[in-house]
Amino acid sequence: MLSAYEGFRGGAPPLRVRAANDRGVNSGGSFVLYWMIANRRARYNFSLNRATAWARELGRPLVVLEALRVDYPYASERLHRFVIDGMADNQRAFADGPVLYYPYVEPYVGAGRGLLERLSADASVIVTDDYPCFFLPQAVRAAADRVAVRLEVVDSNGLLPLAAVPQAYPAAVHHRRFMQGALRSHLSDWPSPAPDLSSLPGRLKALPLDVTTRWPAATQELLSGSPVALEALPIDHVVRPVGMRGGSRSAEVALGAFVNERLSSYDQRHNHPDDRGTSRLSPYLHFGHIAAHHVFDAVMKHEQWTVGRLGGRPSGAREGWWGVSNPAEAFLDQLVVWRELGFSTCAKRPHDYDRFEGLPEWAQQTLLRHADDPRPFVYDRAAFEAGATHDPLWNAAQREMVRDGWMHNYMRMLWGKKILEWSASPVEALDTMTALMNRWSLDGRDPNSYAGYMWVLGRYDRPWPERPIYGTVRSMSSESAMRKIRVARYLAESRHSGLFDR
Repeated sequence: MLSAYEGFRGGAPPLRVRAANDRGVNSGGSFVLYWMIANRRARYNFSLNRATAWARELGRPLVVLEALRVDYPYASERLHRFVIDGMADNQRAFADGPVLYYPYVEPYVGAGRGLLERLSADASVIVTDDYPCFFLPQAVRAAADRVAVRLEVVDSNGLLPLAAVPQAYPAAVHHRRFMQGALRSHLSDWPSPAPDLSSLPGRLKALPLDVTTRWPAATQELLSGSPVALEALPIDHVVRPVGMRGGSRSAEVALGAFVNERLSSYDQRHNHPDDRGTSRLSPYLHFGHIAAHHVFDAVMKHEQWTVGRLGGRPSGAREGWWGVSNPAEAFLDQLVVWRELGFSTCAKRPHDYDRFEGLPEWAQQTLLRHADDPRPFVYDRAAFEAGATHDPLWNAAQREMVRDGWMHNYMRMLWGKKILEWSASPVEALDTMTALMNRWSLDGRDPNSYAGYMWVLGRYDRPWPERPIYGTVRSMSSESAMRKIRVARYLAESRHSGLFDR
């Protein structure tokens, strides 16, 4: 019965754990199930910590199910390959321990239906990941109604628990001020860098035969990166895999390279596409292949930081609070303030975080007032997608995303602003930004990408001097950008790359 375990607090801070249904814990179940859907990693993972604690409490083996549908929005070879790379890493991470890891890749639409429900019949309790946007909240709600036992949702998204943030703040300065006052008390609640699984009950020998027959585990051919196996799946085959490999191993290599080679100049170089000074960790953060806690640990170790260096009274200022170097401070503002602002907006405004109607009233009004202003250029979505505008710098940004599955951080702002300027309406501009980045970028479909689209249209910002088309929403121009940032190599690479090359 649930009542016997209502006070169980193991594995994760209570603020990070919530029940998704009112089912009971089945103490006679065969295993504890961790349904891995967002925190796709074996380290720094509160969900895994919580599932491990349940397994110890109940004396049951732990099973990790990592499943991948073929009909999620924008499913493609690019996104599938990245997730499956992570599955291969997770299979290796759990191979020699007491955890049974089960990777499942749906071979056709609907093939995976019923898998979680069937496993719940034998489970004691199910733990899954809290992720506040895209289709995942809806998937968890649907699963909560179908499974036979208690389903818990665990937040491992950022340094601050989402439940600790009281509102969706209208600007970064407000979120930063709150964070500066609240974070210190959460720094002692940290996910395990390398969870100790040695005290878990023995490994489950196998899942029931009817499960492995109807829903067979992903083949080694698919997990090893076979193009043939990927091409057999009913997904978007135009959006091809890119050179960046997914998974926790590659994420940790990327983190090490950034901290050791680029962090020290981050504040000076991250806005310049030619300098390649950004972290490029966003795809790994998006797919949960690395945790924000892990990145924070690596940066602070490099800085030889201790919590005693934190500033005092919260002011909301960007500089001076962390007690670290200027480059590290600039990076932490992106990792902790802006990233977690996007997550809290999605969590607190689930119905309009991605809708025009969710913009501040002033932004909606000014954009609609100027919706009929003459536009010097108007492009449809196909022209934008093909990088076929009159603007070489904008085309370079679009080509980078199509070619590499990623777009430079500064260029994302310009890219979005020009889509607003060259679209028939602001609503159409939002639809175009969402569709293009969600389809082509590895880190699309994320609270941060939605925050970016909405920033283009005025969220998190203030009114500026009025201009045609933009109204009082901040504008940007390619001419101004080319005076501020270094882009010669960036433009040259764009000219020499073919769009949609196979």
